[in-house]
Amino acid sequence: MENKIYKMSEIEKELVALEKSPLYRYRVKNNYQVVIGEGDLNSKIVFIGEASGKKEAETGKPFCGASGKVLDELLTHIGLARESVYITNIIKDRPPENRDPRPEEIELYTPFLLRQIEIIQPKVIATLGRYAMDFIMRQYGLEFEILPISQAHGKKFISKTKWGDLYIIPLYHPAVAVYNRNKLDELKKDFKILKKVII
Repeated sequence: MENKIYKMSEIEKELVALEKSPLYRYRVKNNYQVVIGEGDLNSKIVFIGEASGKKEAETGKPFCGASGKVLDELLTHIGLARESVYITNIIKDRPPENRDPRPEEIELYTPFLLRQIEIIQPKVIATLGRYAMDFIMRQYGLEFEILPISQAHGKKFISKTKWGDLYIIPLYHPAVAVYNRNKLDELKKDFKILKKVII
């Protein structure tokens, strides 16, 4: 465990000093923080979103705003504490005005995320939203199985890794339930699938 903590802190140091990132100046100018992720480094589940929002950049914590409250509610629904999972984003710095990350930004931050996943070696990656689903499925050789998120959510996809089978489970982004509480039941159903996979 000490080794995992050390490796993760090395990634954080590199991200903090990542001056070549197009988002570095924006972070410094706004007194934002790098949002590396948080949670249990031995977790069987890693949740991955796209990029941090304003609140996340201000606190350095992923999913700490309205979407985070929904995520916490969904975790509680299946009997998991937030501290027992690992939560992160593809992009570790906030893009200005919540715009979509640019291809060069994705390329720059991808190796950091892949290193994090390798440190944790989860059994499940739960992607939060269409963007993260598309990105992760391509990273793990599942590009020919990509479906619209309306069809893919709650389904299991399997990729082989050096630490064994990795289940990728696309989920709607928790923000959908912030804007439409009717989506919450659908998300709860999908989260039950997560629980089945890790038991």
